[in-house]
Amino acid sequence: MGKAKSAAPQLPAAGPIEEANSVRLRGRVSGIAEPRDLPSGDQLRMIRVVVPRASTRGRPAGIDTIDVACWSARTRRTAGLLAVGDGVAVSGALRRRFFRTPTGPASRYEVEAASLRRIAAP
Repeated sequence: MGKAKSAAPQLPAAGPIEEANSVRLRGRVSGIAEPRDLPSGDQLRMIRVVVPRASTRGRPAGIDTIDVACWSARTRRTAGLLAVGDGVAVSGALRRRFFRTPTGPASRYEVEAASLRRIAAP
C-alpha cells in the first residue's frame, strides 16, 4: 500500500515577537517651523526632512519627505540651529497624530524625535 499524502509542510514555530517602534533617518532639512506654544502649555518645533530613496527594479530614485516633531528642549534647541539644506540624523518613533479640520477629523504620521543632530549633507 502507498503512503498517504501528508498535509502541507509545517513552518517552524517562530520565537517571540519583539515589538519595536524605532525610526532612524538621515537626510537633509527642507523646512523648519517656528516654535509653537500649545494650549496644553507644551512647546513644539517641527522640521521636515527629505530622505532619498534608492532606485529599484529600474525605477528612478525618488525621495520621501517626512515631518519630524521635536518635543524635548534638546531636540527643539537643535532644530532651531538647523538651516534648510543641512544634513540631519534623527532617531525616534513613528506617531500618528489626530486633529480636527474645518472638514472634520484628520490624522497624519510623523516621527517624534528622541535625538537630533547635524551631520554632513548626504
